[in-house]
Amino acid sequence: MVLLASALVLTGCGSGGFDGVYNMPLPGGADVGDRPYQVKVQFKDVLDLVPQAGVKVNDVPVGRVDRIDLGSDGWTAEVTVLVNGDVRLPGNAVARLRQSALLGEKYVELAGPAEGREEGALGDGSVIPVERTNRNPEVEEVFGALSMLLNGGGIAQIQDISRELNAALEGNEPQIRSLLHNLNTLVGDLDAHKGEITRALDGLNRLGGTLNAQRDQIAGVLDGLEPGLKVLSDQRTQLVTLLQSLDTLSDVAVDTVNKSKDDIVADLKALTPTLQKLAEAGTNLPNGFELLLTYPFPDSAVDGIRGDYTNLYADLDLNLGTIVDNLGRSRQSPVATLPGLDGHAPSLPLPLPNLPLPGISGTSGLGDLLGGLLGGGR
Repeated sequence: MVLLASALVLTGCGSGGFDGVYNMPLPGGADVGDRPYQVKVQFKDVLDLVPQAGVKVNDVPVGRVDRIDLGSDGWTAEVTVLVNGDVRLPGNAVARLRQSALLGEKYVELAGPAEGREEGALGDGSVIPVERTNRNPEVEEVFGALSMLLNGGGIAQIQDISRELNAALEGNEPQIRSLLHNLNTLVGDLDAHKGEITRALDGLNRLGGTLNAQRDQIAGVLDGLEPGLKVLSDQRTQLVTLLQSLDTLSDVAVDTVNKSKDDIVADLKALTPTLQKLAEAGTNLPNGFELLLTYPFPDSAVDGIRGDYTNLYADLDLNLGTIVDNLGRSRQSPVATLPGLDGHAPSLPLPLPNLPLPGISGTSGLGDLLGGLLGGGR
């Protein structure tokens, strides 16, 4: 019997029996049903996961690992799992490589995303990318890290660290307590203003985006500043001299003002009566200026004038007879004061007679002479 069993094992090994062993169903495995769907899960590392390993959801077996292949990129593992057709999972489900016990078998755990973020449905041919997969640390890795910590880490220096901390804190308890209180207050204030801090960071992010979008214009502005800065650099000596001259001028101006301070104050005091009289004039001065600018018409006459000008027509009658006649109607006749006339005569008969003028021959008189000069006469 032993020889027969050995022959069967050797026969299985010689005809690719290991693949056959992997494909054999394990006792107690999950029931995938009559219509399972196939999902491909990508892992960075599958450790010692083997085909026919279990697939669980919330620690309930729902399927099995069908095969394990190398990913198309040559760096990841692609695990094909069969899931019972009655199991419903969102399309953005995650996959984790778990271990049933400390030294137990590996299995694939499927789970949904965070609550409220479910999208679509997981179905036949779906792919869970490597961004939504991870694995647990191995026992060997945990022991290796613990060994590094105990042998080459800071465990050996804990006593020294504790002693130095005691030396630093001893006698400074009030200051340390005050520091912790202030730190607690600071953290509390930051937490109370986290909304404003978040908005400020978002504003800085938007500003950075705007500046990044306009970096060509900013670069152009900076390049355009270079010639101006070069001119300022070349004229640095002249600018320094100008500023020094302004400093000297300010000193002279301050000295001048200080020396003439009394005279300026006296002039201002002398202006006091004039300003007082102007204040006493009140509205009379503005009213006078109004009439001055529109003389001989007051402002009220402007409303009756169309346009921006006024036509004035005057007829002047310079006939001497008419002038004398008008003057004769006056209470004080100026005719008696004319040269060559008797000053005692109260009036002259009109029209004015032709009076002989000295040195002028003929019958022409004063009336004819003035009438001819002024456009009248006979």
